[in-house]
Amino acid sequence: MLKIWALFWRWYERTYTLNISIALFLFLLQIVHLIWLFSDVVWGRLFGVPLFDLQGWYQILIIFVDYTEIPALISVSLIYINELRGQWSFKSILYLAFLNIQWVHLFWITDEFVADALIGQILVALPAWLAWVAILIDFLEVPVMIDVLRTFIHSTLEGRAVEFLKTEFREE
Repeated sequence: MLKIWALFWRWYERTYTLNISIALFLFLLQIVHLIWLFSDVVWGRLFGVPLFDLQGWYQILIIFVDYTEIPALISVSLIYINELRGQWSFKSILYLAFLNIQWVHLFWITDEFVADALIGQILVALPAWLAWVAILIDFLEVPVMIDVLRTFIHSTLEGRAVEFLKTEFREE
């Protein structure tokens, strides 16, 4: 099993820029979800009327984007696990915690519950403060998004993308 992990991490390091690019793309899609969450749910609760109400295809798009959070959490977690393999840091541990508390939000405090609790169509008798906790959990992604973007830029400036392309697509 250790050999498999060693092979995986060797591949991950070799394709680091590609992996971080995919992780960043998936993770930045969550901005769409956070905008919806703030504009529809939070704004609507605070001011009585949401900034916009998504219906039809737009609602389906938000649901799709929300489900991209699962591969985003996995791929971004790998970034911080890889960092911890090299050197332990408080930042990596903290960001892993911010990321992986999202699983609580995904499987326990769903967006449907948050929307129902704050908009007033409560289907489950859970306290409204729990909905605010779920929203806070969702927004813990923001500092991680900024850090992953910074890491991507740093990786690109180091020339890791060019090295990856030279290595993977060289003519034999």
